[in-house]
Amino acid sequence: MHIFPIILFLTAASAPAQQPNVVLIYGDDVGYGDVGVYGSELIPTPNIDRLAAEGLRFTDGHCSASTCTPSRFSLLTGIHGFRHGVRVLRPDAPLTIMPHMYTLPQMFQAAGYTTGIVGKWHLGIGNKGTPMDWNGKVAPGPLEVGFGYSFLLPSTNDRVPCVYVENHTVVNLDPKDPLYVGKKPEGFTGTVYPNGKKTPEAMSYYGITHGHNNSVINGIGRIGFQWGGKAALWNDETMADEFVTQTEAFLKRQTKDQPFFLFFSSQDIHVPRAPHPRYRGKSSLSFRGDAMVQLDAAVGSILEALEAEGLAENTIVIFTSDNGPVYDDGYQDGTTVPTSTKEVDRGHDASGIYRGGKYQIYEGGTRVPLILRWPAKVKPGSSAAMINQIDFLASFAALVNIELDETQGIDSRNVMPALLGKDPVGTPILIEESRGQALRDHQWKFIPPRGKNGKPQLYDLRVDPSEQTNLAPKNPERAAKMATHLQRLVNAEGGVRGAR
Repeated sequence: MHIFPIILFLTAASAPAQQPNVVLIYGDDVGYGDVGVYGSELIPTPNIDRLAAEGLRFTDGHCSASTCTPSRFSLLTGIHGFRHGVRVLRPDAPLTIMPHMYTLPQMFQAAGYTTGIVGKWHLGIGNKGTPMDWNGKVAPGPLEVGFGYSFLLPSTNDRVPCVYVENHTVVNLDPKDPLYVGKKPEGFTGTVYPNGKKTPEAMSYYGITHGHNNSVINGIGRIGFQWGGKAALWNDETMADEFVTQTEAFLKRQTKDQPFFLFFSSQDIHVPRAPHPRYRGKSSLSFRGDAMVQLDAAVGSILEALEAEGLAENTIVIFTSDNGPVYDDGYQDGTTVPTSTKEVDRGHDASGIYRGGKYQIYEGGTRVPLILRWPAKVKPGSSAAMINQIDFLASFAALVNIELDETQGIDSRNVMPALLGKDPVGTPILIEESRGQALRDHQWKFIPPRGKNGKPQLYDLRVDPSEQTNLAPKNPERAAKMATHLQRLVNAEGGVRGAR
């Protein structure tokens, strides 16, 4: 009489535990100081703050590079962008992730996960040497590197084409008004957009712009030229809503018997900042601050959707950013004041106490918000462990029991114990990239000479987090040792993980 219940007990006890879902929320140009729990007082971020209160907040979290394409490439491949010459991409760039490169979504698929991406891509689409046919199958792209579903803006919101691509198809494209990017096709008779250089008055959404004055679409000048595709144009002010809608739909399609990985790659707070009118004036920092409020609302909507679907308890939610902050980045949108290029004049410094921001080698370029919530496993709190997004591939591979070979994610190391709050150190070293590399070794930061008359820089971030006092002249041996170490890591054929 007791055999049957005992067998049931043994079967349940031996059944594998459900792997956690993973939702990675990636802000764009969000600085360390742009979030309330990281010190922002002028931008309300109650939803991200709630995520931090319910999860683990890292104070030494980093993207791998201070610009978006290299950091996104590193996040998804576990390989530093400089090893493959990856830089910020032009509008018609081909796919930068090569077919032989193993990726984060491919790893999740190998572990039985459903995978999806919603939002900004900016890693190129198509094959090198072959112009992309936007009127046909838009590939190769996210689906060819491990994502089972994608809904995205193919480049970035300040570049053409200004359309959404779902899987392999431009959304709402009218075949009578075909879409082209780059040079105007011979005999083209479709929609022609104003040229911002020739007709600057067409750029009516903001004041005068610089650098973003090719095709003018929705009253905003863009980088690059687009021809046709009018019916498929996105609406800048509703873009955040559209990405949330697509995310909610993705979550509704999931089943509780199969885990999923979702990469929510927001366009906020990248330029051109065009927050929905309902967010205008919600901060005191014009378009940039209001766009951050909009991003926070998107985070709140995703958290609510997870709860509504009964997925919150066993879902790892990560919030972070692709690089540090930037203010006036080609558009005069009211972010900066006439006497300065920083919002700090209005009481807000988006890098917090850290020096620099986007495009720069200092801490403000790569030290970004990093929050992880997993109610089923991770205790709320804060951690000073040093974490690099490039390590997500090896870390999550370890979590879901996927073994990487020596050719996969060569710069990625397993820091999952630190991500779960069980290791206070994380990675002892990391490379920071911005037109060259710098090395973090615990609290020490070394920057090689930059420019014709540049000198080596050495900082002890434990006592000088703002990188104000160069210790290289007084510590030449440490500087030389770190210079040698950095060069060895940069030159290592087996990557950081294989370096000895």
